[in-house]
Amino acid sequence: MDTVVVDDVIVELERRSKELNLDITSVKEKIKQAQADGSLTDASEYAMFYALNHIDMGEPEWTFVAAHFYLQSLYEEAARNRQESVGVKYGDFYSLIEEMTSKGIYSSQLLESYSKEEMERLGTLIKPDRDQYFNYIGLFLLADRYLTKDHDGHLYELPQERFMIIAMMLMKEEPKENRIAYIEEAYWAMSNLYMTVATPTLSNAGKSHGQLSSCFIDTVDDSLDGIYQNNWDIARLSKDGGGIGIYYGKVRALGSDIKKFKGNSSGVVPWIRLINDTAVSVDQLGQRQGAVAIYLDVFHKDIMNGFLDLKTNNGDERRKAHDIFTGVSIPDLFMEQLEKVDENGRSVGDWHTFCPHQVKQFMGWKDRDGQLLGLEDFYDEEDNRVFTERYYEAVNHPLLPRKTYRAMDIMARIMVAQLETGTPYMFYRDEVNRQNANKRTDEIGRASIYCSNLCTEITQNMSPTTIQNEYIDDDNNIIMVRKPGDFVVCNLSSINLARAVKADVLDRLISIQVRMLDNVIDLNTIPVRQAQITNQKYRAIGLGTFGWHHLLALEGIEWESHEAVDYADKLYETIAYHTIQSSMELAKEKESYPMFDQSEWVDGTYFDRKGYDSDVWQELNQNVQTHGMRNGYLMAVAPNSSTAKIGGSTDGIDPIYAVEYAEEKKNFKFKVTVPDLTHETYPYYRKARHELDQHWSIRQNAARQRHVDQGVSFNLYVRHDIKARQLLELHQEAWRNRLKTTYYIRSTSQFEIEECEACHS
Repeated sequence: MDTVVVDDVIVELERRSKELNLDITSVKEKIKQAQADGSLTDASEYAMFYALNHIDMGEPEWTFVAAHFYLQSLYEEAARNRQESVGVKYGDFYSLIEEMTSKGIYSSQLLESYSKEEMERLGTLIKPDRDQYFNYIGLFLLADRYLTKDHDGHLYELPQERFMIIAMMLMKEEPKENRIAYIEEAYWAMSNLYMTVATPTLSNAGKSHGQLSSCFIDTVDDSLDGIYQNNWDIARLSKDGGGIGIYYGKVRALGSDIKKFKGNSSGVVPWIRLINDTAVSVDQLGQRQGAVAIYLDVFHKDIMNGFLDLKTNNGDERRKAHDIFTGVSIPDLFMEQLEKVDENGRSVGDWHTFCPHQVKQFMGWKDRDGQLLGLEDFYDEEDNRVFTERYYEAVNHPLLPRKTYRAMDIMARIMVAQLETGTPYMFYRDEVNRQNANKRTDEIGRASIYCSNLCTEITQNMSPTTIQNEYIDDDNNIIMVRKPGDFVVCNLSSINLARAVKADVLDRLISIQVRMLDNVIDLNTIPVRQAQITNQKYRAIGLGTFGWHHLLALEGIEWESHEAVDYADKLYETIAYHTIQSSMELAKEKESYPMFDQSEWVDGTYFDRKGYDSDVWQELNQNVQTHGMRNGYLMAVAPNSSTAKIGGSTDGIDPIYAVEYAEEKKNFKFKVTVPDLTHETYPYYRKARHELDQHWSIRQNAARQRHVDQGVSFNLYVRHDIKARQLLELHQEAWRNRLKTTYYIRSTSQFEIEECEACHS
C-alpha cells in the first residue's frame, strides 16, 4: 500500500475525528501495523469498516466517519467511469448530462430545455461539502437505490448532482427569467436535507423512463369490463413503481345474481386473487413486486365471507391473496354498535351486511342523473346522518337479502387478522367525507371518498371509470370509449422536521416545496389516462413530514405528554398555514385548479370548519377567496422509511424502532443509532415503539390530523400478548379522536412488514 495514500487516509481521519470529538488513536495504530505487515490493501476501506464496527450509543458519530470514507469511494468510482481525474470530488456537470443522455438514461428534455451555459452555471452552484450531512446508512441507501448508473450498473452520478438534476427537471417549465432562481431554491431545500422528494421522483426525475407520482387509487365498477379494465390499469401503473389502492365495495357479493340469474356471482375474493397475481407478476423490472391494497366496506356481504381472511394462514388456500394488503371502510354507526352492551357488559350491537348490487336493485336510490346509488354512496354529517338513515331503510326492507352478525364478532375477526398480518387498515369513512374540501354538491350526504391508498394518507374524490361504447371505425380500428372516473394520484414530498424546524426555515422551504410538487403534476406522464385527467382536475399534492420523534428529542419533549400533543397541534397548524399560503400564491401567479369554484375553499367554509378564526388566518381566508387555490388537496403525511434514513432522521411520525439496532446490508452488518444521540437527547429516546403508551400516540395524531386536509400514515404498535379489549380500546379511541385512518397494527410477534416504498417521501 502506497505510504502517501495511507498518510492521506490518516489525515482525513484526524480531520473528521476532530470535528466529531472522536479518539482515533487505535485505528491509526492498526492501519500503520497492517501497512507494515503487508495485510493492508485499502486504507480507506479499512477506516470505513473500523468506523462501522465502532458505532454505538457511546460514540454514534462514527457513522459520519464511515460515511466520509464511503463518499471517497463513490467519488473515485464516478471519476473512473466518467474518465475524469481521480481525486476530483465532482467533475464536469454538463459532460455528465451529455453522456447520460447519449446513453439513453437521462431524458433528452434536459438538453432541450437548458443551454450549455445554463447547465455550466448550475454546475457551479453544486455544494460538495453538503455531502458531509449524510450519515452512513443514509448515504448507502441513496447510492445503492437512487444515484444514476449506466445499463451495466456503473456509477456516474453523485449525491449533489442527483439533487440538482431533480431541481432542473421539476423547474424546466418555469419562466426562463425565474427558473434558475427556483432551481437554486429547490437545490437548497434538498441538499441541506430540509426535505426529501418521494421515492419515484428521487429515482426517476431527469430519467428517460418512469413516472414521478407515488401512488394511485381506483374505484372498480360492478361489471366484468370494469373489473378487467381495473386489472389492466393496475398492471400498467405497477410496472413503473406506483403503489395502488383499490376500492372493491361496489362489486357484487358471493351468491348475488348476474343478469337476473340467481346465485351466480362468485363475489370479490376471486377477483382480488387476480389482482394479487398481477401484483406479483408485474414486478417493476424485477426490483420488487407490485404493492396493492384492496378496501371493502364493513357492510359489504363478503366482509366475513373470505375478505378478512385473505392474508391469514388458516383456511382454504384457494381463497387467499397473501401478497396484497387489505383495508376496511368503517362508518360511525358500526363503531357505535360496538359500544352497545347489555346489563352484563356483553356486546349486543348487531350489524347487517348486504350485497351492493342487491341494495341498488331493491332500494332504488338515485342521484339527480338517474344513476342508482348504494349504501357506500352516503355518509353521516354531524347533524345530517344520511348514511344511518339509508342503512336502516335497507335493514327494514322486508325483501332485501342480508347477513346479520354481532358487530363485535366482525371486529374480533378484524383484530385477529391485524395481530397476525398487520392488516386490515382502518378507514373511517364518515370523518374522511366530512373533512373533504371538495365534497360533491349535487346531493347532501353523498360520499365522494370510499377508501384510502396503500399507505392510508391519501383521501381524495373517487369514482369508477366505465365503458360507454365500443365500435369499429372506417379503417377497421376497434375504438373503445371509456368515461373516466376520478382516478386518484398522490404527489408527495416531506419536510425533515428535525432539520427544518430547528433551522427555522419552514416559510421559505414550504414555498419552494409546494411549487416543486405542483410542477410534478404537469411534468408527469401517467400511462393510465383517467389518472392523468384527475391529476389535472384537482392538482392534488401531499406535503408531509418525517422526523417527529427526532424533533421531540431535540426539543426535550417526552412522547407521553400533553406537551407533545400541544406541540403537534401548534407545529402542524403552522405547516398548514404555510402550505395553504403557498398554494394561494401559486394560484395568483398561474391559476386555480379547475374544481376550485365547487370547493369549500371558494367561500371560506374550509377555514370555518377548521376553526381558523385568528386575524392571520382570516386574512389568508380572504386572500384564498380572492385569488383561489392552485391545489385542491394539500397535505398528506406518508410513512417515510428509506427517505427518512437518507435525511438522517426518524421515520414519519413514528416512534423509534430502538435506540441502537443492527442493520444488515449485502455482505456485512453494522450498528445504527438514533439521530443526534447525546446524554441530553437519550431520555427522550429511551422508550421505543412497543414500549410507549399508544393512547398518547393517538392523541398526538388527533392534534396533527386536525390541520392535515388529507390523511396520516399512522401505525399502532402493540405487544403480541395484548388483550382483545385493549386493542379494541385503541381502535375506539382512534375513532373518537376523529382520526381518518390507521395504518398497520404492528405486533411484536410479526416479522418486519415490507412497506410500499412508493409512498416514502
